[in-house]
Amino acid sequence: MSSVPKHATPGFLVWRLSMKWRVAVDRAVAPLGLTHAQYSLVASLYGMHRAGRRPNQRQLADHTGLEPLYVSKLARALETAGVVDRTRDPADPRAVQLSLTQDGREVARRAIRIVQGMLDQLLEPLGGLAGERTEAFTNELATLLDVPLDTPLDPPAEFTSHPD
Repeated sequence: MSSVPKHATPGFLVWRLSMKWRVAVDRAVAPLGLTHAQYSLVASLYGMHRAGRRPNQRQLADHTGLEPLYVSKLARALETAGVVDRTRDPADPRAVQLSLTQDGREVARRAIRIVQGMLDQLLEPLGGLAGERTEAFTNELATLLDVPLDTPLDPPAEFTSHPD
């Protein structure tokens, strides 16, 4: 029997799944000295490096969906830990390029293996990573991520008006 409330909204389910995943990844990569947010940077840098790319902080922020200021903070912490190198971008002296150190590449490989195992476990009910349902689910998630959301500057009137 599911622990999910019967009339849960899609937004609630997305929130719960994202929190479940974040907490699980935090715990799994902690022995490697990483948080979930740091893992997302390290794993992204690893994949970008393999594709021949050396992103600056803005490009990595765009790739991960994290705020640029937060990426900068995470990158500085990872640099202090010896996992990431930060250097000036030759194409834009205001920008900072990021790359994994040799130790960082090893940490990334280990962390990716751990998280991949967790992903296999999470997706097992959908037929595993190679399952048709997983492919459909992944496509649906990508569709939702491509939808631009307007953020209202002011709350709707019904939340701000006070009865006299």
